[in-house]
Amino acid sequence: MTSPQTESTQATGVILTDAAAAKAKALLEQEGRDDLRLRVAVQPGGCSGLRYQLFFDERSLDGDHVAEFGGVEVVVDRMSLPYLTGATIDFVDRIDAQGFTIDNPNATGSCACGDSFH
Repeated sequence: MTSPQTESTQATGVILTDAAAAKAKALLEQEGRDDLRLRVAVQPGGCSGLRYQLFFDERSLDGDHVAEFGGVEVVVDRMSLPYLTGATIDFVDRIDAQGFTIDNPNATGSCACGDSFH
């Protein structure tokens, strides 16, 4: 028997940590909308060739993969899925850094700013 986290991970290819889910849920509550989901995508660009995009979206695109983590729906489009399978999205809140981070085992290299990868 597989755990719900494993099934969710297989559905979207990504893992949303508890901290990231809690922060995303708090941001969604601030927006006051219940039709938004957290979309994670990969687009061409950046100094290493590919750039992450992380944003709230109300759209449903053909081929979207959806999973729920801590009450937050996470959506990955079918073109981004191969690049994001196994990636972990976390939220850090430290004195030296704050924001969402992506740990992606598929990235073979990244730029100094950490915003793009190849």
